[in-house]
Amino acid sequence: MKITKVLMAVAIVTTTGFLSCKPKDADIKSAVEAKLNAKPDMSGTMVSVTDGVATISGECKDETCKADCEKLTSEVKGVKSVVNNLTVPPPPPPPVAVTVDDTLKSGVNDALKDFTTVTAEVIDGVVTLTGTIKKTELPKVMMALSSLKPKKIENKLTVK
Repeated sequence: MKITKVLMAVAIVTTTGFLSCKPKDADIKSAVEAKLNAKPDMSGTMVSVTDGVATISGECKDETCKADCEKLTSEVKGVKSVVNNLTVPPPPPPPVAVTVDDTLKSGVNDALKDFTTVTAEVIDGVVTLTGTIKKTELPKVMMALSSLKPKKIENKLTVK
């Protein structure tokens, strides 16, 4: 009977000892953060740990960085599994080649929409006007086009 009680006491003490030696979530979190913050690409990563399950979140520059963060996290003692909520931003859109002439041409077309007998051509910032116009409308056209700040306005209009 005494041996049974002694063995039972030893089993309880041993079990309690093993359970208390398990790393605490806060310690695991600190270890993961220290490991990730040692790498400049991973320093902005946020970590939370619940029952040994580490959740990492934040933004990585690319998929390789994301995979490395998960690998480093899983290597920390006490981490049972890793939930990887890291995101990778989409690549930037390719640059759209908009020339100054495109913007100027759009402005010129808008300024001349009420003057159907006047046509304009824009080349290297120079607006060339052709067609016919009434003498009273010419100042309005020239002011509207001047406000667009072209390099030059070549007036080849026929004034009526």
